[in-house]
Amino acid sequence: MQRAGKVVTQRQLPEDVWGPAHVEDTQYLHVYVGQLRQKLGDDATHPVLILTEPGVGYRLVSEA
Repeated sequence: MQRAGKVVTQRQLPEDVWGPAHVEDTQYLHVYVGQLRQKLGDDATHPVLILTEPGVGYRLVSEA
C-alpha cells in the first residue's frame, strides 16, 4: 500500500519483497500476483485492485 497508485516494476517488486537475489524471479511473481488476485476476489480478466501494466509491472489501486 506504500506505493498504491504507482507502477511497481517486475524487477523491483521481487527485490523489495524477497530480496536482491530474487530480481529475476518474475515467474514466481506472476504466480504470486495470481494468488493474491484470487484471495482478494479480483478477476484476472477484468482486474479492479491489481492492474497489470504490460511489459512494466503492476499497479495497486487504492480504494477511495
